[in-house]
Amino acid sequence: MTNLSDYRLLCFDVYGTLIDWESGIIAALEPILSKSTTQFTREHLLKTYYDLESTQQTATPDLPYSDLLSVIHPTLAARLGLNPPTDEESREFGNSVGTWPAFPDTVDALRRLSKHYKLVVLSNVDRASFAKSNAGSLQGVSFDMVLTAQDIGSYKPDPRNFEYMLSAVQREFGVGAGQVLQTAQSQFHDHQPARKVGVKSVWIERSGALVGNTGDPIFDWRFETLGEMADAVGTQ
Repeated sequence: MTNLSDYRLLCFDVYGTLIDWESGIIAALEPILSKSTTQFTREHLLKTYYDLESTQQTATPDLPYSDLLSVIHPTLAARLGLNPPTDEESREFGNSVGTWPAFPDTVDALRRLSKHYKLVVLSNVDRASFAKSNAGSLQGVSFDMVLTAQDIGSYKPDPRNFEYMLSAVQREFGVGAGQVLQTAQSQFHDHQPARKVGVKSVWIERSGALVGNTGDPIFDWRFETLGEMADAVGTQ
């Protein structure tokens, strides 16, 4: 297949691709950051967060994402040299996921893309957090299937998540791996493991994104926004 329009199903990463999770994380850290006079760069905050998140996901693959964030929050504060957060502050940090903002182009692009493709979510978050995002910043966009790490019992980039997705879309829609496009920002979480299971990918290279990208990107198509992808599909 040589054209985007030849495919039948888009499998989306959500947080980082559809939702601006980096800005969401920074905003969610504000309650503990505001108690300190120390200034941190965005890059330092996100790298510290990402290192702890990845380690915890490997250690506890069946822990729901909002709980996982609550667990790493005190360690994150300690790594940054901040005062220990209260239990309530850590719970609020975990519960912030569903409030993180969508990128400005996301909702319109999804609605346009839904005219051409089945839309499937393959996300590292838990069901409740995604439902909150979908009702909130995603404005109730309809997805044909929603698969979370909580459903699967492991976190991307575990190949198991992609194999689970492929089995599910074959069973529900009769769509094989060759008709699926993994549509995502993160090379580490999405593009590299998708390639390992034989799925082509569209890299939504969000401007300024710091988390999950590597030196040698893998992709079959590349756009700076999902809106640009929707424009390209509309012209084919």
